[in-house]
Amino acid sequence: MDSSEFLGFLRTRSSVREFSDVELTSEEITTVVRAAERAPSAGNREAWDVVIVTDEGIREDLSDAAFQQEHLMQAPCVFVVCANYVRSMSQYGERGILYAVQDATIAATYMMLGAHAAGLQTCWTGAFDEEGVAEILALPQHIRPLVLLATGKGHLPPSNAGRMPIGEHVHENIW
Repeated sequence: MDSSEFLGFLRTRSSVREFSDVELTSEEITTVVRAAERAPSAGNREAWDVVIVTDEGIREDLSDAAFQQEHLMQAPCVFVVCANYVRSMSQYGERGILYAVQDATIAATYMMLGAHAAGLQTCWTGAFDEEGVAEILALPQHIRPLVLLATGKGHLPPSNAGRMPIGEHVHENIW
């Protein structure tokens, strides 16, 4: 894949909030998770974990914890990507908290792109009650949920949202 093909791939990805009820196959789930396996991480600590939620009742509970965002209930699979503080702090002390958050965020991004490559749609959801999600999923105390990645066969929006010009983001040498 050359750079223009890669940028085209990225341009065709968009967030989807309407999903069909078609369940994901185990191969599709594995593809999404395996994409995270290739994500870079601080010190190769891989300070992330994922809870794969396909149970309808748990997805409904996650939707409630995410302020009634219905796409979490509608998507056939929600990948809950979490930071694993212990894994990173064992090497980096307090700084490991930041590294675990970064590792998990990068892993979630790779999962989102892996889903796109597999012909699936996603919606990255960050607005949720962390304590509520942790309770629903019985997460250990050293695990922080960061992303609820709703995934499935979605109904694409008519067009991608416009983006700011790249010049609004880029600064050379100094601000």
